[in-house]
Amino acid sequence: MAPSPEAVTTAASPAAAGREAVFCARGLIKTYHLGEVEIQALAGVDLDLFRGEIVVMLGPSGSGKSTLLNILGGLDVPTGGTVHFLDHDLTRDDDALLTRFRREHVGFVFQFYNLIPSLTARENVELVTSIAEHPMEPAEALRLVGLGARLDHFPAQLSGGEQQRVAIARAVAKRPDVLLCDEPTGALDYETGKLVLEVLERVNRELGTTIAVITHNAAIGGMADRVVRLRSGRIVEIIAHPVRMRPDELEW
Repeated sequence: MAPSPEAVTTAASPAAAGREAVFCARGLIKTYHLGEVEIQALAGVDLDLFRGEIVVMLGPSGSGKSTLLNILGGLDVPTGGTVHFLDHDLTRDDDALLTRFRREHVGFVFQFYNLIPSLTARENVELVTSIAEHPMEPAEALRLVGLGARLDHFPAQLSGGEQQRVAIARAVAKRPDVLLCDEPTGALDYETGKLVLEVLERVNRELGTTIAVITHNAAIGGMADRVVRLRSGRIVEIIAHPVRMRPDELEW
């Protein structure tokens, strides 16, 4: 059944009212070809992400969540439609300009931490700060995620949750406008996952970073300003929350 116009809207949540749109996506289409088979990952998506909000994207596997996140982050390009970052049309950029956009404006956090085993936590963060224009000190970024006492530990000496927090520190150390997270708690247990969500909430609150989180866990939507539900490459519902739950209040 098609969603009602009231269910699908690009309007801001109360928390984002009056803030500028960091991303403005209109009519996004993404088609892949596997031999003679055509797969439509996105089928006409309209979405705004506003400065300083947390958005959680929900949907089953194959709904288009990761494709949408990758296009917003400049890791992929749409087959049709447009994406603006502030007043800049990303769909006109070549690979070099998209690389520059990712380096200067976007941080990524994935389900798997992608830390370099032979480098300490501090050195893993330095990989990003060495190429950023106005980075944090690596130690400052690690203190932000609660790892100020683990600066010189190697990944093998850290728990899964600590490794994910290093990955978050690495992503935020370049002071990105937007943090895009694909299943950041997917490989973690309940208690550790909530600690990681608390770190994301703290980054949003203290740095004002816009955060978009992909997850299969509907309960995580409680901490968002808006929840965006996708199905079969389309947005079927957007729910705005007047008040966000704290991560420690979430239950699943």
